[in-house]
This record gives sequence, C-alpha cells and structure tokens, in this order.
Amino acid sequence: MRVLLLTASIDDRFETGQIASRIGISANASVFDNGTNLLALVKEEHQSQPLSCILIDEAQFLTKEQVYDLTEIVDTLRIPVLAFGIRTDFQGELFEGSKSLLAWSDKLIELKTVCHCGSKATMVIRLNAQGIPVKEGAQVEIGGNDRYLSVCRKHFKEAVRD
Repeated sequence: MRVLLLTASIDDRFETGQIASRIGISANASVFDNGTNLLALVKEEHQSQPLSCILIDEAQFLTKEQVYDLTEIVDTLRIPVLAFGIRTDFQGELFEGSKSLLAWSDKLIELKTVCHCGSKATMVIRLNAQGIPVKEGAQVEIGGNDRYLSVCRKHFKEAVRD
C-alpha cells in the first residue's frame, strides 16, 4: 500500500518533514503550511502512483480550507484520510484545524492520555523554562514533553487560575 505522510512545516522538534513517535519510530513526510493546497497535492501524487491512504500528523495546524480539501479527497478521490493532532491549545481554545475536523470528520477516535492524577487527560498546559504554567502567549509554540504537559480538566483549571 502506498501511504502519503504529511506533517506541519512548523513542527521542527526532530527535523522538518519528520514524523516521530515517543518510542523512537520515525518516517519522512511531506510538509504542509497554511498555503498548501492539499487537494492539488494529493491529486498529483495519486496520478503519478495511486495512493491507498493519507496520514496527517499535527492536524491541529490545518486550516479550515485544508480540512475541506480532505473531505474532497475522501468523497471524490475515495482515499481514506487519517488525521492526528490535539484539540486545544494551552489556554483551552480549539485550534482551527481541530475545530474543522471535529465538525467535518466522518469518524472521531480519541486516543486516551492520562493525567498525573490518573484521570483522563483532555487538556494541555504549556510550561516555561522553570516548569511554571504559562497563561498567555502565542497560540502556537513548538515544543515537546519539556514544554507541554497533558492534564485532566481539573488540573488544567488549577494551573491557569490567577
């Protein structure tokens, strides 16, 4: 099967164009940014050699238009699309890509993450260099486990209280 791997160009934690897991598995991927026409890109790839599936990492960074393109890929080209990303930012706000995916996806599967208290982690906290939760700043700052902590709603609210 031929799978097209895509990831956000701004995610340079490992290497631009690299999808990597926490257990050490990695693969090269094509990159997208806000200006990438995903429908045109997939059509071109599919015409050169048929695609079996599209896998997108860091899907929260997609635009609303790109998510719509993904629905066109599924509906007209009949190529399955699997998109992976987080729902909300460090302030509890939906990312544009996540919001659009929640609205337009045929099927949602939530991967379970666990808070330090054992409850289901549904939120993320951004930490500064001293490990203190950050309450303000740009929505997007690339970082890994050293910058972000997955927590339950209760611990998220405790961390962002003034």
